[in-house]
Amino acid sequence: MRAVQIAEFGGPEVMELAEVPVPEAGDGAVLIRVTGAGINFADTHTRTDDYHVSAPLPYVPGGEVVGVREDTGERVLALTGQGGYAEYVVAPELMTFPVPDGIEDGQALALLVQGVTAYHLLRSCARVEEGEVVVVHAAAGGVGSLAVQLAKLWGARVIATASSDEKRELALSLGADEAIDPDPGGLCKRIRAANDGQKVDVVLEMVGGQTFSESFKALGRFGRLVAYGNAGRDVAQVSSIDVQQHSRSVIGYWLVDQLSDPQGLIAEPLASLFKLVEDGSLKPIVGGTYPLADAARAHQDLEARRTTGKLVLDPVAS
Repeated sequence: MRAVQIAEFGGPEVMELAEVPVPEAGDGAVLIRVTGAGINFADTHTRTDDYHVSAPLPYVPGGEVVGVREDTGERVLALTGQGGYAEYVVAPELMTFPVPDGIEDGQALALLVQGVTAYHLLRSCARVEEGEVVVVHAAAGGVGSLAVQLAKLWGARVIATASSDEKRELALSLGADEAIDPDPGGLCKRIRAANDGQKVDVVLEMVGGQTFSESFKALGRFGRLVAYGNAGRDVAQVSSIDVQQHSRSVIGYWLVDQLSDPQGLIAEPLASLFKLVEDGSLKPIVGGTYPLADAARAHQDLEARRTTGKLVLDPVAS
């Protein structure tokens, strides 16, 4: 079968299309014919070997797919860990989730990692309440575009950040009340200006570095910053005194931490998100679909912030 393989860590150019054996499903696992593989920013960190865990070389990237179970013919989403950038992949049966007929492949992929993440950021971590003010960074991206919509559905006022006029317009079209430039310089002042000079209740932060620091300063009393990524690759520091002053909180989130209870922490939120899509309340954005052979270009576009919404690899397209 065809798959994207990485034999050494580095830039997008280290991803090469290769012929590899079709994997075999052992006990408790299922073989899936892939119809779409999700591309995540975490994939770029794994490729450069600066993620939370290191991948053994060589490896096939891709931690999530949508496709068809070879044993039952059921259409499913699956968290695979690795191996998703391929025509076939093996996934633990506990990490496979049925997809309703009315949900398209790209929509389904947008909900599995990004949608479940947005759900937990707002519900489980920040515990957003009606009337609170929520800042969503990278609001045109996979997580951000869904977080904007969910926060509005749940009664929050939303301040979005996005890196271009077009992306800010997209965030506003999704329901954001304000959309501002995310440049770290003066970010705290711009956030407060967008909130009538007042501090905010919640910030969803995935850049790190100065963006983290400026976002933290923008929090009001009992404010919560939820850190769920480090796209800028610059680790921010916060002291116990910083947290104590004004009774502010920093909360971490990592989707992998939910895998110990996939049915409760992934399947249940996913089912709720499917219903919102089916009734038209939530609109996942598929920002681009690439053939397997163009995986490197997809990573380049993602790292250059040229994309919006969910990116998908199509193993059938040429």
